Amino acid sequence: MRESKSLSLMFDVSIFLHHNFSQVWATASAKLAALEIGYISSVMVTELLSPTLGPQQPPSHMQPLVFPHIQRLSLSVDYITDTLVATISKGLMSLSHLDLRDAPIIEPTMTFDLTNPGLQLINQHGKLKYLSLIRSQEYLQTYFRRVNDLGILLMADKCSNMESISLGGFCRVTDTGFRAILHSCSSLQKLRVSHGIQLTDLVFHDISATSLSLTNVSLIWCNLLTNLAIVRLVTNLGLMYLDLRDCRNLGDEALQAIGMLPKLKTLLLDGSDISDMGLSYLRHGVMRSLVSLSVRGCKRLTDRCISAIFDYSSGKVLQDLDLSNLPNLSDNGILLLAKSRVPLMELRMRECPLIGDTSIMALASMQVDEGGWHGSTLRLLDLYNCGHITSLSFRWFKRPYFPRLRCLGVMRSVNRDMVDALERSRPFLCVACRGEELGTGHWDSDGLYGQDQEEVDELEQWLLEGEIESDYGEMGEGGSEEEMED
Repeated sequence: MRESKSLSLMFDVSIFLHHNFSQVWATASAKLAALEIGYISSVMVTELLSPTLGPQQPPSHMQPLVFPHIQRLSLSVDYITDTLVATISKGLMSLSHLDLRDAPIIEPTMTFDLTNPGLQLINQHGKLKYLSLIRSQEYLQTYFRRVNDLGILLMADKCSNMESISLGGFCRVTDTGFRAILHSCSSLQKLRVSHGIQLTDLVFHDISATSLSLTNVSLIWCNLLTNLAIVRLVTNLGLMYLDLRDCRNLGDEALQAIGMLPKLKTLLLDGSDISDMGLSYLRHGVMRSLVSLSVRGCKRLTDRCISAIFDYSSGKVLQDLDLSNLPNLSDNGILLLAKSRVPLMELRMRECPLIGDTSIMALASMQVDEGGWHGSTLRLLDLYNCGHITSLSFRWFKRPYFPRLRCLGVMRSVNRDMVDALERSRPFLCVACRGEELGTGHWDSDGLYGQDQEEVDELEQWLLEGEIESDYGEMGEGGSEEEMED
C-alpha cells in the first residue's frame, strides 16, 4: 500500500477486526488521497483515525495521523454518529470529499446516531466541497430522527463553499432547513435529497432570487412535491441531470417545464403520474439533448408513449431507455421503437406483461443506418419477467443478430437448456437470470464494450466456428437456419 494514491476495498473490513487494526494502516502510503471501503464499523473508523501514543512513548509523543493527505473518503458504516463525524472532520485536514452511508438493522440509540451538534462539526477545516450523508432503508425504515432544521442551519453556515450536497433520510428537516442550504451555499451545483418526507413546493419558492447554477438535482421519494416545484426548479436552465424517481404527484405540467431545458442529458421519472401526452412535451425540446430516460413504473403510459417521444428529428442521441414495469406497453410499441432507428445502447423492459417474441425479433433486425443493415446497437437488454417471451425468441440471439450485445436479462425458466446453450455459444455475453438489476454505467468506449460491430474477439470467433456451433443447433431446433435468417 506504500505507493497507492487511491484505494478501494469493496468488502466487509470488519471481519478482519484485530487488536492492532490501526497499526496495520500505518503501512499505507502517506500519499494516499482517496479511500473507499465497502463496509466498516463506525468504531473501527474512529480507532483508525484517532491519534494514539506510540509504544513506550511519553504523552507528548503522539503517533502521526494516518492518511495525512486524504482528500476523498467514502465509507459504508453500521451507524453514522456524532463521534464518527467529529473524528473524520477533525483528523483529516485535507478532506474535500466526504461520502458516508449507513443501513441500520435496529433503530439507533442516542450514542449511535447523528444529532444537531454532530452536524455542526462538519467541515472544521473549511475545505469540504462534496458532502453525502445517506441513511439507507435497506434493512429497516429508519431515519435521522435526532436532526431537525436547526442542525441543517448550523451545518449550512459552515458549508457556504460546498459544491455538492446529498442528504438522505432526514425526516424532521422541513423546507426551512433545505432552503438554508439553497440560500447559503452559493457555489452549489449538485443537490440530492432522498426520503425528504417534509419537503414541499415551498423549498423552491424563491430559488430564482438565488445565484445558484444547479446542474445536477435528485429529489427521490419526496412525495409532497408537485408540478409547481419543478416549474420553479427548472429556472436553472443549466440542469444536465434530473432525478425525480418516486415523486408520485408529478405529472404532465412538470414535463412541460422540463421540456424547455436545453442541456438536460439524464431524466429519471420512475413512478410519476405522467401520460403519453406529457411525454410529447419533451419531443421538440429536451429530446434533442437527452442521453438517458427512465419512465419505469409510470402506469398511465401506453404504446403511444413511443411515438410521443420519437419522431424523424427527436431522440436520436438517446442511448439509455428504461420502459420497465409498464403494464400497457406491448409489442406494437417496440415495433415503433425499432422503426425509429434510434441507436440505443441500453434498453430495459423488465416486468412488462405484454412484451413477447415479436419485440425481440423487431429489435434483432433493427436498422440504425440508412446505408444498410448493421444490426441492433444494443449492448444491454433487460427482458426479465416479460409475460409473452417464449423459447422461440432465443434463436434471435444467434449471430449475426445483436452483434454488440454484452448483457442480457431473461428468466431461465423460459427454457433452461436454451439459456445454457446461449451462455456457452456467446462467451462474452453476460446472461442474468435471477432478476438482478443490470449495470447502469455508461459503456467504456475504449474497452470491450466499445468493439466495432463487425469486430469479434479471436476466442469468440474460434468458439463460434468450432465445436460450440452445435449449441446453436440446439437453440434453433424447430426451424432451419434459412428460416431464421428470413
